[in-house]
Amino acid sequence: MPGYKKITKPSKIPVLGNKIIEEYFGRLNTGHEKLSVAHMIAPPGWTEPAQTPDFDEVTILLSGKMSIKIEEEKLTLSAGEVILVEKGNRVQYENPFEEEAELWSICMPAFSPELVNRDVK
Repeated sequence: MPGYKKITKPSKIPVLGNKIIEEYFGRLNTGHEKLSVAHMIAPPGWTEPAQTPDFDEVTILLSGKMSIKIEEEKLTLSAGEVILVEKGNRVQYENPFEEEAELWSICMPAFSPELVNRDVK
């Protein structure tokens, strides 16, 4: 048995607001619970409810910009920048800008709807 797993096709995760999420490693695509890796496209004007996840999340921004509110601090992540948001912090991601944002997200443990703890509107 080889000591690697090559992924040739991601699983698409349905989300509201026309955001594209393609999970390469994680609970849905490979059954991994310790780590998830997903490619995402956030269209202009996209936003999601705030959340207080039970996982650490590394966001690697390839192009565009993202607005991120962590607790009460709001910052802008630009192409080429990386951020780690540690579990237990209330965070809200959005793309209020005119161009789409392309990013990779790594969650530890792996992303799941039960661990994201999104605010209910």
